[in-house]
Amino acid sequence: MKDQYNRDINYMRVSVTELCNLRCRYCMPEEGIAKKAHEEMMTAEETIMAVSAAARLGIRKIRITGGEPLVKRGIVKLCGAIADIPGIEEVCITTNGTLLPKYAKDLKAAGVDRLNISLDTLNPEKYHHITRLGELSDALAGLKAAEDVGFTNIKINNVLMGGFNDDETEDFVNLTREQPIEVRFIELMPIGGGIGFDRAQFVSCDTVLEKVPQLRSLNREEGVARLYALPGAAGRVGLIRPVSCDFCEGCNKIRLTADGKLKPCLHSDQEISLKGLNEDQMEETLRGAIMDKPQKREELGADSPSKAGRDMNQIGG
Repeated sequence: MKDQYNRDINYMRVSVTELCNLRCRYCMPEEGIAKKAHEEMMTAEETIMAVSAAARLGIRKIRITGGEPLVKRGIVKLCGAIADIPGIEEVCITTNGTLLPKYAKDLKAAGVDRLNISLDTLNPEKYHHITRLGELSDALAGLKAAEDVGFTNIKINNVLMGGFNDDETEDFVNLTREQPIEVRFIELMPIGGGIGFDRAQFVSCDTVLEKVPQLRSLNREEGVARLYALPGAAGRVGLIRPVSCDFCEGCNKIRLTADGKLKPCLHSDQEISLKGLNEDQMEETLRGAIMDKPQKREELGADSPSKAGRDMNQIGG
């Protein structure tokens, strides 16, 4: 389905929980969040209905997010049900990876096509600092488990933070020399917990090209990532610039939160509830939301925070 600006909206990010087993500083509060009442959240059945309705309107790709989606009870069964919906061509998950040793094999069997694993540092101490609770060894074990069960085209999501992990850029790029993975560097966004970060921590993806001048452009994009690679490398590098650039002209996605709010634009406070609707009503609500999708986000930067009104764990990372 095309919106009023002739953008083909074919991608929906579906958050299945606001909860997480980590507390990443740019994503959620240190104390975590108060667990909402069961009746406030989308049931698995409602989520499946919402995806089915979206598929009838031309949504072809679903990304399962959270919070941490793998803490969701019944996540494997839910992923399988979504993968089986007519019209859905790709099901992906964004995860911190720590629970993949337990779930990777079953997720692959259920029909999950691809994984994005969030990993901001290769230093154990810094990993524990940025996640507040996590251990780097658990995340690396998750990456290995995903590879061992046959997941390919794995992507590592690295949020660039000046003075924290920008000294590890070359180490992350070097992961692509021998492994057929894609390391994606993502600019820190002033949204939720990220709003409180110091100005110096908002660095451009240009720093990656400055620190690793051997990277060569592949002269193409995949989604919002501009692709690069080291000469002869097995993998590649993606640069995602949500702050220094905007993707609005080519934006093809909508988001559904775990409590059933449809967000046509990440950085807008506009939310439309799908909770409690039947499938036909969901389809009509989705149709209207897609047609009313904003043309462009407002200015975004260290001094111009997102208008999203939620932490990222409440939207879907």
